[in-house]
Amino acid sequence: MYYVYFLTNKNKTVLYTGFTGNLIERIAQHKSQEVEGFTKKYNLDRLVYYEQFENVQDAKAREKAVKKWNRQWKEDLINASNPEWNEVLVM
Repeated sequence: MYYVYFLTNKNKTVLYTGFTGNLIERIAQHKSQEVEGFTKKYNLDRLVYYEQFENVQDAKAREKAVKKWNRQWKEDLINASNPEWNEVLVM
């Protein structure tokens, strides 16, 4: 499976859109700050939304599309399933 996901920080002021083939491992990397760059700089360690895909092409296309969205569209997507922006548990 492949995933497109949103991370945010404690204050919910910054959003990050990512793609991975192993969501559990990738979120663990973000939480432990193993990932250099944007997510580490802004302490983005809270998973608030994800979508699952069966093939890599669909997931990459979705990530590419969502990264072009403005913040309000991303917030609307998160709010539709997670209005409190609680941290999502990966099953």
